[in-house]
Amino acid sequence: MALVLVSTTRVEPPRTAAAAHLPYGHLVRLAPVAVTGAALSGLISGAFYALAPVWMQDEGIDRESIALFMLAAVLGGLVFQVPVGRLSDRFDRRVILALLAAGLAGATMVLIHLPHTRAVIVPTAVLFGGLMSTLYPVCVANAHDRLPDDRVLAVSSHLILTSGCGSALGPLVGMGLMRRFDIDGVLYMIAAAALVLAILAASRSLTSASPPQLERTFNILPPQPTPLGHDPVGMTKP
Repeated sequence: MALVLVSTTRVEPPRTAAAAHLPYGHLVRLAPVAVTGAALSGLISGAFYALAPVWMQDEGIDRESIALFMLAAVLGGLVFQVPVGRLSDRFDRRVILALLAAGLAGATMVLIHLPHTRAVIVPTAVLFGGLMSTLYPVCVANAHDRLPDDRVLAVSSHLILTSGCGSALGPLVGMGLMRRFDIDGVLYMIAAAALVLAILAASRSLTSASPPQLERTFNILPPQPTPLGHDPVGMTKP
């Protein structure tokens, strides 16, 4: 249905400017925390959404609690976006990222060792989902702080690809750990990945200065008139 609407319209497509080229190695050198964080956040989220229900079922948790746990994790990711975003605008984003990753590692250990009752797993799921879902946005913001405005598209595309690769590897690595160790192996992997990110972000915040964070006003563009059909002057034969 969407294709029908697009294919039958007579409105000319907008003119797009060529995106500035950004070598991937240049992005890694300028924003190593952002690139590593995008990869690890993808690894964590991919493993969690693919294997957390399997882990909970093997732990003997009933299906209703599993569904409630996953819902709470998603809602936690929604609730945490605004407060974490405001904190990252006021403080060094790498410090915020280190705190988020350290908190995520702690929440993961809570899931492993505390009793698996609804009174425990549901609040932990809210905290876990909120911390997990804010890692990638903070990494993207940190990368954009370090590159000019004309590289926004290139930076975003590189980080999306990096996060996607991590998401693809997460379930594969998690399944391997679950077969080699036990069902808790996937959660230990998530905790280890979060701890690595926390250490990296904290160490970089101590060894290099934070880039200035410029506040830009958000202006809504007025509607632009778009020509319909083809230009009749350009179609006229000489």
